Amino acid sequence: MEIHIISLIILLLIFIIGAVFSINVGVLGFIAAYGYLVFSNSIELADIYAKFPADLFVLLVGITYLFAIVQTNGTIDIITNWGLSLVRGNVGLIPWLILFLCALLTSMGVASLAVCSIVAPIGLKMAYDSKISPLLMAMMMHLGIVIGGFSPLSLFGVIVNGVIQSENIPFSPIKLYLNIAIFILILSVVIFILLGGLKLFKQKSAASIESMEQNINYIVAQPPKVKLNRYQFMTLVGILLMVVLVVGFELNMGFTALTIALLLGCADVKNQNAILAKVPWTVILLVAGIVSFVGVLDTIGTIGFVSDQISKFANPVMATLGASYLGGFVSVFASTTGFLAAIMKFAAPILTDPTLSTTAVVSAIAVSANIVDLSPLSGGGALFLANAQGISQSKMFRQLLLGTVGLTLLGPGLAWLVFIILGISF
Repeated sequence: MEIHIISLIILLLIFIIGAVFSINVGVLGFIAAYGYLVFSNSIELADIYAKFPADLFVLLVGITYLFAIVQTNGTIDIITNWGLSLVRGNVGLIPWLILFLCALLTSMGVASLAVCSIVAPIGLKMAYDSKISPLLMAMMMHLGIVIGGFSPLSLFGVIVNGVIQSENIPFSPIKLYLNIAIFILILSVVIFILLGGLKLFKQKSAASIESMEQNINYIVAQPPKVKLNRYQFMTLVGILLMVVLVVGFELNMGFTALTIALLLGCADVKNQNAILAKVPWTVILLVAGIVSFVGVLDTIGTIGFVSDQISKFANPVMATLGASYLGGFVSVFASTTGFLAAIMKFAAPILTDPTLSTTAVVSAIAVSANIVDLSPLSGGGALFLANAQGISQSKMFRQLLLGTVGLTLLGPGLAWLVFIILGISF
């Protein structure tokens, strides 16, 4: 037990040191993993290499490389203008436009990470152009993805429904989807207000006067019609092709993005060095390092130790609260997809308790495990960090981390209060 407590303290210190001294957390993670090897002598170097997130590394490189091309050739500006035309200059509606777009795509079965990889560069570019807080925009995108993530057609919805059905427990996938959608929409309104979203509605009238006087603020005016050149058209086709190949044919997203980026790069060879320079290598190092260290913690049993502590609750109501917080805590660092299946298996005994609603318990645990994926250590959070503009990466990292801490501390408890204690559930 002592070694697990020490490991958790080291993990906490990594984040504190990285935040205070602006040191890349990934480097700290790699060093901590190797330090554990040297001083504990209980793992081997091969264990550290085995925990390196190769799939996440390829995903981040492929997606950021592809969208570096999209940004460099001006395609993302055209997409931004199209989006702005939908809200007709009302800046306050832009975050909601992005939220509902993310919710729609994930509800249709598009993978959460695929939606994030496609929408994050566009949404954060719109946030920069419209002077919207990048944290607010990242949160609205994330919450939109959470809404659609538990659709019966979406990956998380399929996982949860499959596990519950395997336990032969009566359950309604549609009710789960509606529960989480309404809960997240209400939470989105609260977050939108807390992060200054109401002020954005005032930007339209103020900026319109400036536009009339100086004729320079295209954000609030009707965006000009821009024609696509051949290379930009190829880029849009490439993005669409990636979505089709990943969603329709289940090809690996990272390698698919790399392949399309390579093909587009062949049409613009002279700018390849500039494009590669825009790939956020510091973010990729950050994610790879810390995920590797958390993998070491999994190898030595620290993650299992935390799970065992939570499982000691006997009261089903308190067990649901414990499972919700366990889901939130572990999902900050680990794969939500894998952990969601495990936590639902753990929750199966709670679901059979006649005093609790099955849908309510599943809703509380499921949303708790997914709501923390804003973390810059997750695939989605890393993409938010990589695409943020007008803000230093260290500052955006701290903001995302602080937002994740807030969601981790308050989200599971709020879901438990709403679904279990108040019994507000379909």
